[in-house]
Amino acid sequence: MRFSYVMVPTYPLSESLATIKKADELGYHAVYAADETWWKDLWLLFAAAAGQTSQIRMGPSVSGVVLREPTLIAQAAATLDELSDGRAEVVLSSGNFGLLSMYGIDWRNTKPLSRVKEGVAVIRTFLDDGAITHEGEFFNYGGLFTFARPVQDRLPVKMGAMKGPKSFEVSAEFSDGCHHALSYTREAYEYMMEHCTIGAERAGKNVQDLDLAAWVVFSCGEDSAKAKDAARSMVGLYASSMPDDQLRRNGVEPEEMAPIIEAIGAGDMAKGIELTTPEIAERLSIAGTPEECAEKMRREITSTGINHLILAVVDKAMVQALMGREIEGVPDVDTQLQLVHDRVMPTFA
Repeated sequence: MRFSYVMVPTYPLSESLATIKKADELGYHAVYAADETWWKDLWLLFAAAAGQTSQIRMGPSVSGVVLREPTLIAQAAATLDELSDGRAEVVLSSGNFGLLSMYGIDWRNTKPLSRVKEGVAVIRTFLDDGAITHEGEFFNYGGLFTFARPVQDRLPVKMGAMKGPKSFEVSAEFSDGCHHALSYTREAYEYMMEHCTIGAERAGKNVQDLDLAAWVVFSCGEDSAKAKDAARSMVGLYASSMPDDQLRRNGVEPEEMAPIIEAIGAGDMAKGIELTTPEIAERLSIAGTPEECAEKMRREITSTGINHLILAVVDKAMVQALMGREIEGVPDVDTQLQLVHDRVMPTFA
């Protein structure tokens, strides 16, 4: 079982670099961040981290092929791969639909899955060959080349997927893995695994050779109630990107989430948190003591065949920065990474 950390780059960069170094020393598989305009630039941050770390892998989970052109993603990834001596990887999606709307882009007009599938093919070719001639539905190149070359023989290119079933199948068939965000039930991951297996078999792959990752909202500490309250503060913001089908697979009816999402969308973060009941938060996060977190991960997630846990760690600073709420008694990110190393990882050894 691999454990990784996904950061939201809102912290001072010196703190983010120190946390990446901490995760590297503790043996985390990778550090990821979303390639979104809202946050500090992950490519520059990881370029700085590459020279200060030795083992941890790094890259976007996810980078959207609507706002960022695929050959530019490949160029950045190859450059990061050289800087890190072969530790870069890429996870692609169509992008955050809320962010796209701020650019005046209606995601329904972007043919998201077809665009991502073609983006994977473009990036794979550009990384492997250093040149591309391509006439596609979304991207066209005539003899484009680059001197940005990866160090590793095959820089992994994966896909992010949430709704399914086609996105799960395509990710397994045409990429190196699937990062599934914001699911917390056995039903949701059995559904993912069923369709990833279908896609893998179409391509003659063993599904367990792929990176099958669960990307989850996470908070842990000695005080279970405080950790769960920290996670509750963020549930509505994250759940606003969950399709209705995915909410149902996680035991939540869309009607339950609608007033929470409406409040957050109107900028009333306090009301959104108030409307997020402890029961909804429990269903849409992994939170509590390290032992409680490990038990839920095993019961609901890893028992289905998932081989990679990616923790979106929630702490006081994140809740304050994103939701404007003061919470006390929740360990910072570094302390939570240490707790996971000491008391969660060994139970999966």
